[in-house]
Amino acid sequence: MSMTLSEIRMGGRLVRLWRRSPTFVVGSLLFALLVLTALFCGVISPYGPIEVLPQAILLPPSSTHWFGTDGNGMDIFTRVLYGARYALGIAIPAGLVMIVVGVPLGLVAGYYGGLVDEVLTRMLDVLRAFPSIILALAVVSATGQSLLNVILVIGLIDAPIFARVVRSEVIAIRRSDFIASATVTGNSTLRVMFVHLMPNTIKGAMALLPLRMAWALRVSATLAFVGVGIQAPEPEWGALIRQGAEYIMSGQHWVAMFPGLALVLAILGFNLVGDGLQELSDPRLDVRK
Repeated sequence: MSMTLSEIRMGGRLVRLWRRSPTFVVGSLLFALLVLTALFCGVISPYGPIEVLPQAILLPPSSTHWFGTDGNGMDIFTRVLYGARYALGIAIPAGLVMIVVGVPLGLVAGYYGGLVDEVLTRMLDVLRAFPSIILALAVVSATGQSLLNVILVIGLIDAPIFARVVRSEVIAIRRSDFIASATVTGNSTLRVMFVHLMPNTIKGAMALLPLRMAWALRVSATLAFVGVGIQAPEPEWGALIRQGAEYIMSGQHWVAMFPGLALVLAILGFNLVGDGLQELSDPRLDVRK
């Protein structure tokens, strides 16, 4: 069957995209796999995420249980699939918190400069002075181990990075002619910042976002592993790795191995997308390749 003109054009775009940034393409495929897994995990697996099978305790991988079972008789393949929902349910909202908090702070600091910039920058420096993992451990321990608390803590801790990126971009263009024109023609300060400045300064922050979402996923898994974040029986990958760690020395390595592989692939996908976006945003690349 012959290909249509639109299919040929789409194929040509994919080829050009692959030539410009194979990193972005591979990362996008891994991210798409994560999304599809989260959406259709209930269709793929015949078991429930916390369904206990008393006759199937610590069974090795087989045609019945592809990833084996854990010490409670739960199907690990099913729990790894459902863990994708937690991965996206933490990484994406945490990324939104980073953007929503960090970008306005960066706009304000860069636009006003002077004392406002100095105060905001020093406050952000103080927040970033603490080791991120330790700060997250302390705050989540104090506020509670709910999913919402984990998302808010991770997002707020990383927001200063986005504020600094946007601030530096704003400082570079705030005295440009088009900003001066927008100010002279009577636009309000908020309109200048969010309508004229933000679209021209947010590109770096958006390229950084997938990388920090990977960091958010890693931190949430670390919190769960040390017993502070989301805990069993919820099928969060960090909690599954923590649960399986006690069986490694006794030979049941599959209990921790498959959640660990899923976590590695998800983080790799986010990182590759972020690296690819930075490559694609590089003006030195020839867009005709």
